[in-house]
This record gives sequence, structure tokens and C-alpha cells, in this order.
Amino acid sequence: MKLLVIGREGQLARALAAELPARPDITATFAGHAEADLAQEASLREVVARHAPHLVINAGAYTAVDKAEDEIEAARAANATGPGHLAELCAARGIPLIHVSTDYVFNGRLDRPYREDDATDPLGSYGRSKLEGEERIAAALSQHVILRTAWVHSPWGKNFVKTMLALGATRDELRVVDDQIGCPTYAPHLAHACLDVAHKILTAPDAGVWGTFHCAGSGETTWYGFAREILRVAARSSARDVRVTPITTADYPTRAVRPANSRLDCAKFAKTFGLSLPAWEIGAKQCVEAIMALPTGSKE
Repeated sequence: MKLLVIGREGQLARALAAELPARPDITATFAGHAEADLAQEASLREVVARHAPHLVINAGAYTAVDKAEDEIEAARAANATGPGHLAELCAARGIPLIHVSTDYVFNGRLDRPYREDDATDPLGSYGRSKLEGEERIAAALSQHVILRTAWVHSPWGKNFVKTMLALGATRDELRVVDDQIGCPTYAPHLAHACLDVAHKILTAPDAGVWGTFHCAGSGETTWYGFAREILRVAARSSARDVRVTPITTADYPTRAVRPANSRLDCAKFAKTFGLSLPAWEIGAKQCVEAIMALPTGSKE
């Protein structure tokens, strides 16, 4: 099975690369920004034609949620028009596409986890761009799987776990939002699921697996609860006792409005693919331990 992954340096792309040695039946080419710029249709056309993959995974995106409020067109190019062009190219060549989207397509006002058929209503530019990307893909390509996920973290790049560990190394108290709830997702767990989905698509293309699915860590917590677990695990090695104090969203204003409820109901994904991601606590533990095992100076 020959895959083309759009993206190279992001959390999911790096997790996919780390997973591949355990998947001898799968080979993958990773096309970074210089080779496959989502804002440039011509570069996408060239990379798809050159590699002629059996399946494409789009792991590239504009993810700077706050900056997207000011860089609206940049967010749209990477998250909406680019994925739309990619879907059109895949449709022309009969190539299935797995695309990763976000919980930010919802406004967060429901009092239960969101299902795939719940009404979308993004609160900000980032969420709007991701929703438009979903819509463009669905309109252009029938053989698509859109995976909405949430609160992604990993040993790579910038994410909440790395921020908490960095702050916790120098501070005795951290103040963390406790009125936003969601499903933290460890990128290696998401990568494993993506490759399982790719395998099912390519070995059983008529299995009726196309559409939009929610795929996130099992269970739920707030940012405050997430931070407490991160620092609890870290304390085993660092012996630092960092106090975590709950605050409200109003106490920590940001440029972009975040949904108060980011919980995703992943039952449809589990029923369709026979897969469930591990509990978020397992992902948090594995992530913290992986980061703390990195040599000093390599914790990018």
C-alpha cells in the first residue's frame, strides 16, 4: 500500500512516520510545505502526479487558532481551498482521501458530546476554515474519510502538554481554564487509527466507510483536569509539586473564542471501523513520559 501524506513536520505527520516501522505492508511518502503547499494548487497537482499513491492522508493544516483571526485568508488557503483542490485531484485519479478536521466546527453549546450529524457553527476563523474544507472535500470526492479530532498533543511541535511541562519546570502554580471540556487526543493514537482506516479502505473499498467521523481520545476532561494529570505524571520523575488552580475562560481571554464543549461522540467511528482510541489519560501519560525521556536540549 503506497500512501502520500501531505505534511511532514506537524504532530500527526510525525506520529504517522513513527508508526510506519510497525506497518511493513505500508509505504508512505511525506510531502512537506516546500513540496506540497496547500495554498498552491499547482504544487499539489505535481506531487500527486509524481507519487501516484493508492491513498492520500492530508495531515497538513493551518493550526494557529488565535492568529487565524487576523490571517483569515492564510487559514482559508491551507484549511479550505487547498484541501478542496486536493480532493479534486484525488477524484480525477480515483484516489481515496483521509482528511483530519477539528472539534472547532461546533459552537460548544450542547450539553452532550457532539455527534457527526449535529449542526455545525464555528465560533472563529480557524473553525470556519476547517468546516469549509470539509464541505469542499465532500462536494468534490465521494471516496473520502474526514476524521474530526480534538486537543491533539505529542512529543513534537507546540502543544498543551509541552507548554504545561515547560511552565511547571519553573513555576510553583499554574492557573488553567476549567470551564472548557473536551477529549485530549495523543497524536500516535490518532496516527495508528488513520493507518488502520487506510488499510480498511484499500483492502475493502466497497465496505461503505466513506463520510465524516469523530475520532478522539476516549473519556473527557477540562484543560484544568488535563494539566493536573500532566503534572501528576511528570512529578514522578521531576519531584516537583506544582499547584494547579482552576480559572474560568473569562479569566484567560484569547483572540479567538473557544467552544466550551469540545467533546466528540466517537461511537460511529467505533461501529464502522471497529476502533476506539485509548483513554485520554493513557495518551497523556505516554506523551509526558516520551517528552521527559528526550535528551536535554532536544525538547523542541
